[in-house]
Amino acid sequence: MRKRLRALWKPELYHGWGRKKRFFEGWYYKVVSADEKHAFAFIPGIAMDADGKQQAFVQVLDGKKLTAAYHQFKGSEFIAQPTIHHVLVGKSNFTDNYIDLNLPNIKGKIQFENKFAWPSSWFSPGIMGPFSFAPRMECKHGILSMDHSLKGELIIDNERVDFNEGRGYMEKDWGHSFPEGYIWMQCNHFSTAGVSIKASVAKVPWMGSSFVGFIAGILINGTLYQFTTYNFTKLRHCSVEATQIAVTMENLKHRLEIIAHRERATVLAAPIGGFMDARIEESMMARLDVKLTEKKTGDIIFEDTGTSAGLEVAGKYELLLK
Repeated sequence: MRKRLRALWKPELYHGWGRKKRFFEGWYYKVVSADEKHAFAFIPGIAMDADGKQQAFVQVLDGKKLTAAYHQFKGSEFIAQPTIHHVLVGKSNFTDNYIDLNLPNIKGKIQFENKFAWPSSWFSPGIMGPFSFAPRMECKHGILSMDHSLKGELIIDNERVDFNEGRGYMEKDWGHSFPEGYIWMQCNHFSTAGVSIKASVAKVPWMGSSFVGFIAGILINGTLYQFTTYNFTKLRHCSVEATQIAVTMENLKHRLEIIAHRERATVLAAPIGGFMDARIEESMMARLDVKLTEKKTGDIIFEDTGTSAGLEVAGKYELLLK
C-alpha cells in the first residue's frame, strides 16, 4: 500500500504494486537525432490479462523506416524500483535520466539532460491533476519530460546512430485499456529550440457515463501554457480528415490552435483489458502547425510549424468531433 500511495504523487513511478490481473503500465521514450534522420520510440512496460497471465515487453518504433518490433519477456523479467523511476525489462534499463538498451538488434545508452516535467503539487499530481485521485479510470497519464536534450549513441542493426544534441520526450500510461477513441499528438522540433507541445483528446468513461476529456500543454522559453479539462479549458473545435486533424482549445487567457498534417503510420500493440491485444497506428513524421494567441489582446505569442511530430488517431474518433 505504501508503494502505491507514493506513486500517486509521483506519476513517473510504477503504479502496479499489488496488481495481479487486468492492468498495464508503459513508458514512452521518444528520441530524435539532431539532423532528424533518425526517430525512435522505445516503450517498456508490463501487461496482465483478466486471468492473471503476465508479460513484460519493450516495443520499438522506427518512425523513419515505418517499422515496429515487439520484444516480449516473462512477467518476472520486469523489475521496478519503488522510490525512483528505474525499470528493468530483460537486460534493458529505463530511468528518468537515461535508457540503456540491450535488445537483439539495438544496444547502447542515451542520457537525458535539462528535462522539463509537467508541474506537480499535492492537490494536482502531474498532468492528470485532480483526476489522479479518481478510482477505476480506464487509463491515466503522466508527462516525465516535455523536452530535453540527448547525449549518447545506439548501435542499431550494426549501424552506429549518433543522438548527441538530439531532442527527447517522455510520457507514460497505466490502467487497463486505452480510451475508446482518442487523438494524441506531440512535437518538440520547431525553429526555436526548447519549444514542445503535447495535446490529446479522448472519450473518457466516468461513473457509468462518459465525457470528452482533453489535455494540452505548450512549453515556450521555460513557460508551460496548460489547457486541461480541469482548468476551465474549452474544446472549441475538433475535426479529423484524411490528410489533417484540427484542434482548437481555449483556457481563460489563451487560445491554442493546432493543425496536424498526417503522414504514413506504423502499427503498434496497445492495451485492452490489461493485455497488449489491441492495435493502433502512430506516425513520427507528422507536421504540426501551432498558434498560441492571447485572447484579450489578440497578440500572437507563438506561431510555427513543427516536424518529426508524433500523431495517433485511434478507435471511434468520431465521438470527439466538434
